[in-house]
Amino acid sequence: MHQAGISLLGLIVLGTFITFGAMLTLRLYPTVSEYLMVKRAVVKARNDGTNPQAIRGAFDRAAAIDDISSITGKDLDIVPNPAGGYAVSFAYEKRIPLFGPVSLLLDYRGDAGSAPRDVR
Repeated sequence: MHQAGISLLGLIVLGTFITFGAMLTLRLYPTVSEYLMVKRAVVKARNDGTNPQAIRGAFDRAAAIDDISSITGKDLDIVPNPAGGYAVSFAYEKRIPLFGPVSLLLDYRGDAGSAPRDVR
């Protein structure tokens, strides 16, 4: 009769992969969560602001509430849209130390497009 199962070496390798994956997930979650908050704050600021200074101010207020520290209103790229409103975009990098000299560099980018036009 042949027994099926996993060897001790296989168990160690599997445990190493699971541990590394869990560590990576726990380190990535806060930055992804912050990116989603930044995206939401940029869209809200674009909808609330009537000019670039108002958009930056609205973003800074939302960033203070949501504890966003990776980007400020000064970092937003705001350009007028020919269709009306403003297109707001952002980009920033986040470095996550993993172990020793190894780190993970994430490049976050996003935009809010232009304000929706009132169609009647």
